[in-house]
Amino acid sequence: MKHLPKHIRPRWRYLAVGIESLPEATISRGDFQRALWYAAGNLLGDVKSADCDLTVYGFSFDNGTGETLIRVRRGETEPARAALACVDRIDDAPVGLVVRGISGTVRACEERYLGRQTGLFEQRHVDFAAARRPAICRDDVAEISLSSGSVSATELDFE
Repeated sequence: MKHLPKHIRPRWRYLAVGIESLPEATISRGDFQRALWYAAGNLLGDVKSADCDLTVYGFSFDNGTGETLIRVRRGETEPARAALACVDRIDDAPVGLVVRGISGTVRACEERYLGRQTGLFEQRHVDFAAARRPAICRDDVAEISLSSGSVSATELDFE
């Protein structure tokens, strides 16, 4: 089966959601997904909730706090936020949900709003090719800015 061309594929937005509940509460991804679909169906109706196409990604919950990503069709973020606001209990445990942010990709959403950065980096100047140059350093690798572009180097190359 062939893939759809890029201009026909559905476009998505990702909501980063923080979850708070009682410390003894045990909430699974499936429980959260079920409660979200139920709230969307009751508030928006079957047709509009199908338009939103709410799907839970990357769920984690432990000791009363957690976070998740929710995939929503582009243009349907406001109804999705309204449906999230209607979720007040999951399996008889009271929950509080807060939308931390919305992004167009999973990676950007995780890095910006869930604190799952791919690696810490710092900006500094390094000595490279007989000159002091600006660089972005992550672990032992640096991305060094040159007039003709940029180059990646290890610490052994620029010390």
